[in-house]
Parts: sequence; structure tokens; C-alpha cells
Amino acid sequence: MAYLILFVLIGVGAVLALVAAVAALGAYLRFRRARIELQEGLASEVERLSRRTGELERGLVALQERSARLPISISGLQQNLSTLQLLTGALAGSLIQAQKVLSYSALKTLSGTHLGRLLRVPSGETGRPS
Repeated sequence: MAYLILFVLIGVGAVLALVAAVAALGAYLRFRRARIELQEGLASEVERLSRRTGELERGLVALQERSARLPISISGLQQNLSTLQLLTGALAGSLIQAQKVLSYSALKTLSGTHLGRLLRVPSGETGRPS
């Protein structure tokens, strides 16, 4: 009878060990599945961040190129501005001369010689046939 009790206790212990082993195996499989999902998620996130970093690097290179051209553009704009100021001054002078020439009262009072002097055309070279 003692052997029977020992045999039953060993059997119960073996069943409990089997249940514990199955539970541990299930926990290990869940852990492994979670780890694989986490690795896949991290890998896709790292890949996405890598692509985004590449985009940022290309953007920075473009910005550096633009910033490198910026001082040249500013000096070019300053030269263009100087030229524009010169041309504007010349245009203003020409417009003042044109206003003097086209003024109704000036046309009445000016002689051909005076008009020629305003236009800087000598009166002898008016292009009349001789």
C-alpha cells in the first residue's frame, strides 16, 4: 500500500510537471512571437527613419547649395541695383529733356536753334537737303 501511495504521488508530480512544462512552453512561444513582432516593427520603423534621414540629408545638401549661392546672388543683385539706379537716372534726365521739348509753352517760345541745342543736334546738321 505504501508503494501505491508513492506511485500516485509520483504520478501526480509528473502530471504537475507536465502541466508546468506546457505552460512554460506556451509562455516561451508567446514571448518569441512578441519578440518577432517587436523586431519587425522596429525594423520597419528604422527603415522609415532611414528613408526620412536620407530625405533630410538631401534637403540639407540643397540648402547648403542655395546658401552657397546666396552671397553671389546678393552681390549680383547689388550690381543689378547699381545698374538700375544708373539707368533710372539716365531715364529721368531723358524724360526731363522730353518734357522740356514737348511742353506746349516751350514749343511756342523755342526757336529751331534753341530746340536743336536742347536735343544736342547742331542746327547746321538738321538733315535738310542743300
